[in-house]
Amino acid sequence: MDNHISSYRPINLAAKLDLIPDHWQPRVVAEMNDYQFKLVRIDGDFLWHDHPETDETFIVLDGILRIDFRDGFVEIGPGEMFVVPKGVEHKPFAQNEVKMMLIEPRGTLNTGTQGGERTALNDLWI
Repeated sequence: MDNHISSYRPINLAAKLDLIPDHWQPRVVAEMNDYQFKLVRIDGDFLWHDHPETDETFIVLDGILRIDFRDGFVEIGPGEMFVVPKGVEHKPFAQNEVKMMLIEPRGTLNTGTQGGERTALNDLWI
């Protein structure tokens, strides 16, 4: 997909989220410099992982996201955001479906250094 602006139109986040069929499969909607803005729908528990080279920003659009840490947790509601510092092990969890945006450098894997079957394909645009 050509990620250059071809016309002056805003990106409708709700419409883009409707195009994502599966949970835990982030899709890129925009780039700024080397950073990608990804939308994702999640439900249930993820796996413990970290990103040793980068912070990761979570912006909740709908639902309640809990991010577990080895020494506690944070809950993030609609219209709220949280930045997980690089190298901090964390595990996202959603009791019910959460729709959110992730902001992270291009090439960042959703499972960080953990890898495995939950690793989503990267650089998929919607």
